Amino acid sequence: MARGDLSDEEWPIVEPLLPTECGRKSRPSHDNRRFFNGMLHVLRVGCPWRDMHERYGKWNSVYVRFRRWAEQGVWDALLETLIELGLTDNWQHRLTAPRFAAIRRQRALKGNS
Repeated sequence: MARGDLSDEEWPIVEPLLPTECGRKSRPSHDNRRFFNGMLHVLRVGCPWRDMHERYGKWNSVYVRFRRWAEQGVWDALLETLIELGLTDNWQHRLTAPRFAAIRRQRALKGNS
């Protein structure tokens, strides 16, 4: 597990909030944890998607899933759940990344807030 990746204790909180990828022409949902960690890495360090470490999967696959989840409101649902569980302090460093804030602003401009 790389620095910043979800721990075994954190994953059960996140996993049920992520869509299954059944029936899609994409990597199966068992890659969700690896892809999610890749997304967190890009958001945390601010690197371009193309420069994401290969241990997280193909950058384009991770990016496409990130965009799809953003459009579906997955990130908002995750944040709401963390707030309800009182876990936002533990995740503050992950959720305040500049790129994550930019995604929230884009969604608000589209009227998806």
